Amino acid sequence: MEADITTQAVGLVSNSDFSLLNLFLKADVVVKLVIITLIICSIYSWAVIIEKLRLFKKINKSSDEFEKKFWNSKSAESFLSTLPENIQDPMALVFKDAMENLLKRKTKSDLDKKMSLMLEIGIEKEMLKIDKGFTLLATVGSTTPFIGLFGTVWGIMNSFQSIAISRNTSLAIVAPGIAEALFATALGLLAAIPAVVAYNKFNKDSQKYFQKLDNFSKRFLTII
Repeated sequence: MEADITTQAVGLVSNSDFSLLNLFLKADVVVKLVIITLIICSIYSWAVIIEKLRLFKKINKSSDEFEKKFWNSKSAESFLSTLPENIQDPMALVFKDAMENLLKRKTKSDLDKKMSLMLEIGIEKEMLKIDKGFTLLATVGSTTPFIGLFGTVWGIMNSFQSIAISRNTSLAIVAPGIAEALFATALGLLAAIPAVVAYNKFNKDSQKYFQKLDNFSKRFLTII
């Protein structure tokens, strides 16, 4: 008799549709909300990752080109006049803002301190733009595993409730809830792992670029 029940339960499980879409459709409302939240977090995370990959590739190239042209120019003032109005390179913007403020000043007292301060403000301003989105990656990387864990716990609770209601411990009763629970866990890890890896990479790239801007500003001050 027990063998027949087990065989029947295994048959029900094998005939069940355990596709990702079906797991979502049959999931509890809370589990569905968890899954939707994790998918949204993952989409936003990947959007930031792709945007930052393009950004660092772009600014590293443009800054190298700007620096090469700058050191080959005759003077900082003449080079400023050659810069286009809509220039987007952070290093060029730092230089442009500092030079424009310098040319507007009538007095040249304490020039080193004032220029150093203007360059520091310009670098900080540009780095805030570059680092935008890092908080999202850090938040996704640290919270989505716990959100997925919450969905897992909730799915397991549903499984135990199904066992209690049906008074049947067969796989056909337990498996759907366990599958939902594991699905939430997998989505949580799927959202968190790329976010953490990307955050560490971009944070390192940001520090390297900050050092590049800082080195340029120090060299620039020597010719003022």
